[in-house]
Amino acid sequence: MAHGAVKHDYHLVNPSPWPLVGSIAATVMMLGAVAGMKGLFWVEKGNWLYAAAGLALVLFTMLGWWMDVVKEANAGDHTPVVSIGLRYGMILFIASEVMFFVAWFWIFFEMVLFQGHRTLTPEMGNFEGVAEAWKTWPPKGVELVPAFHLPLVNTLTLLLSGTTVTWAHHALQVGDRKAAKIGLFLTIALGVLFTSIQAYEYNHILHEKLFYSDEAVNAGLYGSSFFMATGFHGFHVLIGTIFLTVCFLRLLGGGFSPKQHFGFEAAAWYWHFVDVVWLFLFAFIYVIFGTA
Repeated sequence: MAHGAVKHDYHLVNPSPWPLVGSIAATVMMLGAVAGMKGLFWVEKGNWLYAAAGLALVLFTMLGWWMDVVKEANAGDHTPVVSIGLRYGMILFIASEVMFFVAWFWIFFEMVLFQGHRTLTPEMGNFEGVAEAWKTWPPKGVELVPAFHLPLVNTLTLLLSGTTVTWAHHALQVGDRKAAKIGLFLTIALGVLFTSIQAYEYNHILHEKLFYSDEAVNAGLYGSSFFMATGFHGFHVLIGTIFLTVCFLRLLGGGFSPKQHFGFEAAAWYWHFVDVVWLFLFAFIYVIFGTA
């Protein structure tokens, strides 16, 4: 039976090696990380070669797979129906990221607000002084990062980047590619600035040993919560900056149009998500629960 022309709006993806390659890469990276931390099979503890090889293969998979998606978009395979699926996929991805931070805030508020009102039983681990230390947050004796110094600068930086990416998106929608390029470039620059300021802040914290105190029982707990929240958010900023950089390169190469530019739109969604999360972190980590 002769095959006629495609009469539907769906895109049937060509056979791709990337799911298999990505699965192998993720497995190698995970086992390599375990081997580096604990030792595994023939790999001695402290040998990070396999983890690095797995990470390199993961990055290679991401590059190849996403390049294929870009080629599909340029070929016109992303019809309105396909674009709806891509939008739902991006929304679900951001929703999963939101739930990660919801889980973190949940345990943070449990630790800060409620633990001080409980009495530790022997079954829970009746460590001397822990219950009393939990009543005070941050722990006494811990030198904190001033909220209205570098953290405030980073907050203003991200808020400004939110306006520039919105400007770039609006400019692209009306066909002003020059303004879109300027707005997107400024957003990337502000993202790099945010990461640089945070790296400087981390270096200052570690060099001055701000979160270390022999007097504070839970100094390590405070430091762990701080680095977990701000560090994971900083990783998201780095990913978002790379995402926007790819969009900028596509824009320079003639990609995107006022009608079809979901790649850029997805990057803008992700960037706004990063902005909003930082506002919560700044309010609770640095200001409300970050003042002794």
